[in-house]
Amino acid sequence: MAFSAADVKKLREMTGVGMMDCKKALTASDGDMDKAVEWLREKGLAASQKKAGRIAAEGVAYAAVIDGVGVVVEVNAETDFVAKNEKFTDFVKGVARTVAKVAPADLDALMAAKYDDSDKTVTEQQQEMVLVIGENIKVRRFARFDKGVCVPYVHMGGRIGVLVNLEVSAGLEDKVNEVGKDLAMQIAALRPAFLDKSQVTQEVLDNEKKILMVQMESDPKMASKPEAVRAKIVMGKIGKYYSENCLMQQEFVKDSSMTVEQYVAGVAKNLGGTIKLVDAVRFEKGEGIEKKEENFADEIAKLVK
Repeated sequence: MAFSAADVKKLREMTGVGMMDCKKALTASDGDMDKAVEWLREKGLAASQKKAGRIAAEGVAYAAVIDGVGVVVEVNAETDFVAKNEKFTDFVKGVARTVAKVAPADLDALMAAKYDDSDKTVTEQQQEMVLVIGENIKVRRFARFDKGVCVPYVHMGGRIGVLVNLEVSAGLEDKVNEVGKDLAMQIAALRPAFLDKSQVTQEVLDNEKKILMVQMESDPKMASKPEAVRAKIVMGKIGKYYSENCLMQQEFVKDSSMTVEQYVAGVAKNLGGTIKLVDAVRFEKGEGIEKKEENFADEIAKLVK
């Protein structure tokens, strides 16, 4: 039974598998659509589904400004080798372009969106990449800023991706890239829990105070001091908590004589305007994903069987 290009397109839409694989399926099935779907499930999608169960904790974190929109994404793979694969990196950049253009509300919306102006969804393109590359690949998360000035930073070839969003006074838009990069590098290196001390909740502060009080009660020298004195010491230590955990209160890594807040204020003053850090996102590849521990000797034994 003969088949047409329209049949190939229909099969691709039905299955999410690439055009060439659909053509092979229809050829092997003499143009019978149902048999072609079955053939793909056996040869293609079955392989994709099997790989989808494997842990993907490598990959890349990628940040960029695309048509004025700041985007940072994390796309995972099973091995570090794939992160250097040109097809994989092209896919990651395509995902970033899709995020910039479509402005998806969440990950589900992104996966259902058309991938980078193609007729495939991001999910379908991801499935095709699994089949082409031979590893489980998964778009994990993204962030997007479409206002203000965005400065992207990618550390160690994609191990960490940072996107900084700044609000600046008119005329400074093209002069704050260095400030943004300095902030991004500080975030990449020190991984602050908060951008500013104003973001630290009362619950966090109360818990920190409780920990410090318990520590002093365990110290004979401190335990002997009046509670009011210990409470005052605790308040002094909270300042240290801010300087360790809040970006703007941290010591500026490029000049330890000032805080990040003082550095930004100084640059703004020299430029004759204002610079405000609105938001920042830091993605580290595989962060929070439990990696499977493999015995290297066992892996080699499996390969030679």
